[in-house]
Amino acid sequence: MGERMMRMSQIILSVILLCAAVHSWLIESATAAEKPNVLLILVDDLKPALGCYGDSIAKIPNIDALAARGMRFDLAYCNQAVCAPSRFTLMLGSHSTSTGLYGLGSQLREIVPDAVTMSQHFAKHGYRTESLGKVFHIGHGNNGDPLSFSVPHFPDKVIEYVDPASTDGGKLTREVALFTNQKLDRIRSLPRGAAFESPDVEDVDYADGRVAAETIKRLQAATERREKDENPFFITVGFVRPHLPFSVPKKYWDLHNPQTLPMPQFEELPSGAPAVARKRGGEITAYKPVPVNGSIGADLKRKLIHGYYASTSFVDAQIGKVMAEFDRLGLEENTIVVLWGDHGFHLGDLGIWTKHTNFEQANRIPILISAPGITQPNSSTRQLAESVDLFPTLADLAGLPAPQGPQPIDGLSLVPVLKNPDARVRDHAFHAYLKKKLGRAIRTERYRLVEWKSFGASSNEAEYELYDYKTDPLEKENLAVKNPEVVATLRKKLATYPAPMSQGNRMFKRLESLAKCL
Repeated sequence: MGERMMRMSQIILSVILLCAAVHSWLIESATAAEKPNVLLILVDDLKPALGCYGDSIAKIPNIDALAARGMRFDLAYCNQAVCAPSRFTLMLGSHSTSTGLYGLGSQLREIVPDAVTMSQHFAKHGYRTESLGKVFHIGHGNNGDPLSFSVPHFPDKVIEYVDPASTDGGKLTREVALFTNQKLDRIRSLPRGAAFESPDVEDVDYADGRVAAETIKRLQAATERREKDENPFFITVGFVRPHLPFSVPKKYWDLHNPQTLPMPQFEELPSGAPAVARKRGGEITAYKPVPVNGSIGADLKRKLIHGYYASTSFVDAQIGKVMAEFDRLGLEENTIVVLWGDHGFHLGDLGIWTKHTNFEQANRIPILISAPGITQPNSSTRQLAESVDLFPTLADLAGLPAPQGPQPIDGLSLVPVLKNPDARVRDHAFHAYLKKKLGRAIRTERYRLVEWKSFGASSNEAEYELYDYKTDPLEKENLAVKNPEVVATLRKKLATYPAPMSQGNRMFKRLESLAKCL
């Protein structure tokens, strides 16, 4: 009898364990089925020169249509106006001042080896994560971050030409070498490539066309997989135009009348701005026929601006192809879609071209979010938003635990704002730019304060800029001396941030921490 009872007990226990396992599997399956997919669209050098942001010249019907699906952030800012650091801030949810990742050649796993990126966080919670095009910055000695995705990255070119004349007959140019990690010690000895070209070719003759085509295939495969095993997808696709060179098919140039393009309204540096804040030359001079020294003439200005708008139209068409397939697959009801520009772009304003400053045009970006059941179509907000906010926001929207690092998480969830455009989660945005000194900035709805000082220096050694966008939207004058009370108020906000990290002192602190554990 005792043996029989023992067998019965074992059978009952086995049944209970089996039921528990089935119950757990059913819960996990139901949870997976309820989790939304994520499509994260990144666009290089995309400023808010877009119809949905009020630019009547831009020809971007597909981005405008994407904006109409959900919420547009009118006061969104990158955290550093440099390609590699900006993408680190997005994928880590951390300011560059919190990680020490300031440079184009910064190596993520050398400086923050245990970091959990946004895509890794989603992968931990059952998502298949994929990346295509320009996601992490590859070039300048940087090889991106293969650990961040479930499958190998689908790469393509950043600097690309079709016309042999653009490369002096097919020679390796400076920027091609930089972005492919070739001859990095001999860059200045290489010829310059063209700043623009407009051959009569197909979209897939350039990288963004190929990336769009592959993204369509990935969406199709992801949809089929989800129908079979209910695993959600997290796909990040990065387009490179309107990054220089402005190399796009002729038909996109033909969309724009060069005589009606907006030319810069104010081309002087702000009066009273400290020398460290100023910029002349830089990236634009890596391309012919831009003068290496001296000013850019009126005709070339117009050609460059034409190239920027043509490139924006080209990338818009690629996004349109992706979203057309997205709709055909019926993904709109269970997929979060985000469009993000990695930083802004100067088009001759203040006499500056490209990015790499702390001024408005380099730091203001588009952020568009469509979240089924959360965002209202055609909505907008003046909530100040940062790149670092997208990591916690997407985790929140997907019902995942809030990111915990181990890197510092500086972003805030914007979900309250997505539900109510008048809700507020912060009263300013933060960004920084490192030159010979570090410039840390506070941007409120009205003002921007920039504090420039060396690492470890006292506030007494700092130089300040203050701009009032209500009275001076073109940044003609540094008002710091004239408005000490506003400076004092914004300095208090800046003082709430931790001391900025440099690569050197972060590594030292990590070694010091490890030594204490031994």
